[in-house]
Amino acid sequence: MDRLSIALILALAAASVSAAARPKCVLTGFWINDLGSNMTINSVNKKGEFSGLYHTAVSATKDEIKVSPLQGSQHRKNEQNQPTFGFTVNWSFSDSTTVFTGQCFVDEDGKEILRTTWLLRQEVDKLKDDWKATSIGSDVFTRFQ
Repeated sequence: MDRLSIALILALAAASVSAAARPKCVLTGFWINDLGSNMTINSVNKKGEFSGLYHTAVSATKDEIKVSPLQGSQHRKNEQNQPTFGFTVNWSFSDSTTVFTGQCFVDEDGKEILRTTWLLRQEVDKLKDDWKATSIGSDVFTRFQ
């Protein structure tokens, strides 16, 4: 074998050991963000589908905040250690829907973190009000201990 072949074999071996040693981030469980909103994600099936409940701590409506259902999907290619995912929350107390997309990470200390970006769509009465119907933001969730 020449040096290039040996170097390539060593690099591939190191990459596979590094990937295997990386801790796995699991979506299932109870999560909370810095505003106090929390969610429970039930088990993820073999297709990557999951459901759960979301309880927001913030709302623009004057109505009573209620726990709302969520439905989502996790990317399942090769059982990734830090998978991407998305889910939709249909708010039980308002005529709005929020979609979240993000990734599940394990930080240097072994702590699981969900980094998400969301779009909130509120119902408006007229087409001319469409410009103000969608908001965008981000949330960071940590596993509730």
